[in-house]
Amino acid sequence: MTLSVLSDPHPPYEKITTSVNRATGERISVPETGADSIFPGIIGESSALRQVLRLVEMVAASDSTVLLLGETGTGKELIARAIHQRSQRRRQAFVTLNCAVIPSSLFESELFGHERGAFTGANMQRAGRIELADRGTLFLDEVGDMPVELQPKLLRTLQEHTYERLGSARTKSVDVRLVAATNCDLEQMMEDKKFRRDLYYRLNVFPIRIPPLRERREDIPLLVQHFTQKYARRIGRQIDTIPESTVQKLQHWSWPGNVRELENLIERSVILTSNSVLAVTLSEKMNGAIDASSVVSDFEEQQRILRTLQETKGRISGPNGAALRLGVKRSTLLDRMKKFGINPRDVKIKYAVSDDKVVPKSRYAFA
Repeated sequence: MTLSVLSDPHPPYEKITTSVNRATGERISVPETGADSIFPGIIGESSALRQVLRLVEMVAASDSTVLLLGETGTGKELIARAIHQRSQRRRQAFVTLNCAVIPSSLFESELFGHERGAFTGANMQRAGRIELADRGTLFLDEVGDMPVELQPKLLRTLQEHTYERLGSARTKSVDVRLVAATNCDLEQMMEDKKFRRDLYYRLNVFPIRIPPLRERREDIPLLVQHFTQKYARRIGRQIDTIPESTVQKLQHWSWPGNVRELENLIERSVILTSNSVLAVTLSEKMNGAIDASSVVSDFEEQQRILRTLQETKGRISGPNGAALRLGVKRSTLLDRMKKFGINPRDVKIKYAVSDDKVVPKSRYAFA
């Protein structure tokens, strides 16, 4: 896979194409950026990603609360920014708060702000993230880590569009659009009394599931090229070739850390590359998994289909069906179910996934 890269170590950003060299010498042009031309920073052309972007287009123009669901490293903040940039609030602030990194004792002050003297060390008045996001968008990342005792205050703000700074009795109005994200199972957290049910329903107005990288492997070549160019440009290095065999190996890894893991690997590889050919060193763990790639791929696909059927309560077709969520035609999904021995008449069986197989757990789990 040969990249056409400008010799200038700091070239202006422009459309660059990839040419794949095969044994015959045939060259095939592949667009570099994929969805990037429409959604800045979002790279890929897979059906799974396109389905997410269609949902972004649908919800962006409204002021509805959006809940982004996905594993760590899947790019939830990029999707949140895309929603903001395509909304009527795009000229206003996009404010982020990662709920997982703020100590519980400081969380209320970070979110709602505080008055001078509200607590020890509060030497001046400070605006919170809610206030800073007024007329714009507030992105609450890892919302599942929000302290339970503060969840009623967030719920009140969402319902009444008001808040009070810590240490103040004055109620202030706010106009903010909320996008929340989590990698947690909020429904299970509700059962465990770790997340308020009323807040969950207020957040879950328009849920969007962000697919993990293993479900959009066809985007990996574009991502590899994008990150290679990004970090080569950053350190003033010219890398104009990415071996096709390297890309194929990367497509077989399961990427538990998702796009963030891939980006870190490519950044490290660019630094270690001493010539114009990208040299990617895979760990022993990755090589071991790649040797059994076909088995892993089939098992993961089987898991994905079963879990999606669970999420849709056995529904295959329609706007809330498994086929649409998986980004495939109904007939394609039925073929894959047949391949994995999933009987369409028994889709209401709840499956338990073990280390090496998937077995029925209980019939009519969704009734």
